[in-house]
Amino acid sequence: MNALFWLISELIRLYFWAVILAAVMSNLIAFNVLDTRNRLVWTVADFLYRITEPALRPIRSMLPNFGGIDISPIILILLLQALQMLLSEAQMALWRQGMY
Repeated sequence: MNALFWLISELIRLYFWAVILAAVMSNLIAFNVLDTRNRLVWTVADFLYRITEPALRPIRSMLPNFGGIDISPIILILLLQALQMLLSEAQMALWRQGMY
């Protein structure tokens, strides 16, 4: 059971970093620091977009229009941190009840 909680926690942590990398890469591309004509840059950006967009799209649809500012990654990071805390609390509750 401990291995399952560890695996879920690590997957949440990896997704957390993927969201941060996607946001940074998006800004670097928007300010022409990175060129998407470079195959490696395009591949990494496309991969990050494909794994983060399904979680960011529903958040973006609920947010009002802030012009060019996208705060959906910040909200997703906060949700991931809350999920991490909830997972930790569930693990401790199972441990206290002797079911673990």
